[in-house]
Amino acid sequence: MNLTPLAGTPTIPLARPYLGREEEEAAAAVLRSGWLSQGPRVADFERAFADYVSAQHAVAVSSCTTALHLALLGVGVRTGDEVICPSFSFVATANCIVHTGGAPAFVDIDPETYNLDPRRIEQAITPRTRAIMAVHQVGLPASLDEILKVAKRYGLPVVEDAACAVGARYFGQRIGAPHGLLACFSFHPRKILTTGEGGMITTADPELAARLRRARQHAMSVSDAARHHAQRIVFETYDDVGYNYRMTDLQAAVGLIQLGRLDDLLARRRYLASRYSERLQSFGWLKPPMEPEGLRHNFQSYMVRLTAQAPIGRDALMQELLDRGVCTRRGIMAIHREAPFRNDDWDAKLEVTNEATDHTIILPLFHQMTEDEQDYVIDSIADIAARYG
Repeated sequence: MNLTPLAGTPTIPLARPYLGREEEEAAAAVLRSGWLSQGPRVADFERAFADYVSAQHAVAVSSCTTALHLALLGVGVRTGDEVICPSFSFVATANCIVHTGGAPAFVDIDPETYNLDPRRIEQAITPRTRAIMAVHQVGLPASLDEILKVAKRYGLPVVEDAACAVGARYFGQRIGAPHGLLACFSFHPRKILTTGEGGMITTADPELAARLRRARQHAMSVSDAARHHAQRIVFETYDDVGYNYRMTDLQAAVGLIQLGRLDDLLARRRYLASRYSERLQSFGWLKPPMEPEGLRHNFQSYMVRLTAQAPIGRDALMQELLDRGVCTRRGIMAIHREAPFRNDDWDAKLEVTNEATDHTIILPLFHQMTEDEQDYVIDSIADIAARYG
């Protein structure tokens, strides 16, 4: 072992964005242009992203949370409505529903994929149900065909929370085409493609895309770019209540470079994930992530589950690894356990979610991670288990 972590100082982070000179130069060019907010680079990024995922329309926004908020408003979610979604997700999934005036209706997950269990959706539908939100958790596509069958039977739109899923594939097609009415992506620094902050909505509906573009910019009837290039005086109007959910040209310029890197970033992550799985499954008490036939994981995060045979508890393992300089995170949170959404009824109905939340751990994975660093993580887990076993 050639790694010697400093005591108390993490030397292997959970994640690290991969940014280079090209991103620096792209951002500097925007600074020199004088157009910093939403403008030509945003439009370029939208077109390039739509082409990459084979979507007809892409709408850039300030985050995935704002993307989901606009998407839900776009499908008609309003005060008093319910949106079916998993609790096993980042809290933004539920927050954006509340922002519309609606309420999340949590449904349990599949114990193998950690995504929404299609078999449990129908029993959660009520007269107040207005939409279904399918989350592609940690980069593994949800069971879209089964979810869409239920949605079609009840006339419900499906919004894909694809925050983690850029580059993932569903039976050969990249997530974001989309299969549902809309798909929403995140470009947070922990995501594979990052713009610092930022998000994207994709859809095949041109009218809906136009409405979303207006809504992200205070419902302005004429965009800044259109007014800037107009040969005659233009006065805009504001016919609805809108939002300031714009992406900046600085972010978009970085995003365009990142998009060009994406296939290489995905390939490296899949390679590192395969090395993890090959070694960890031999331990017998750690369950690596699965990849069902026809689905292609992007491994935005590498999450494993401790089985009943584990010689150490999840939290104790995380602390032991941190003491050795290895950063980890608990598996995905259970939203229904957080104060704004806490309810005893949810806790009783979401047994699989509770088990997954309590026994999963996310291990370090990032493009620049070396094989020596990864081996140090794996060997540390083995050594800890041996001491406790």
